[in-house]
Amino acid sequence: MRIGELSRRTGVSPRLLRYYEGQGLLVSERDSNDYRRYGPDAVERVTRVRELLAGGLTTEAIRDLLPCTQGGPGLLACEHSVQVLDGQLSRVEEQMAELLRKREALQGVASAMRPE
Repeated sequence: MRIGELSRRTGVSPRLLRYYEGQGLLVSERDSNDYRRYGPDAVERVTRVRELLAGGLTTEAIRDLLPCTQGGPGLLACEHSVQVLDGQLSRVEEQMAELLRKREALQGVASAMRPE
C-alpha cells in the first residue's frame, strides 16, 4: 500500500510515517516511480508504535522492542523487552515522584500566600 492509504488506515499523517521510517520503526520499498510501498503488516506496526509512544517510550526504545513484537497485541517476553520496559517504568516512577515534589512545593507557596 502507498503512504496515503497507510495514513488513512492508521490516522497517522504521511509526514509522521516518513519520520517513523527515518527512525527505523517502519520499512518501505520503492516502486519504479520511487513511491513508497508498505507491506501488509505496516498498519499493525504503526498501531504498535503509537501504543508504545503513548506509553512514554522513546523511538529508540521502540526500535529496540520491535523485534520482540508478535502478531496481535503484546510483546514477546524476552529478556531484552523486559529490561527495556522495566527501565521505562523506573523513569516514569521517577517523573511521578518529581511531580509530587513540585506539587508539594507549589502547595506550600500557595498556602503561604493566602491570608488567614
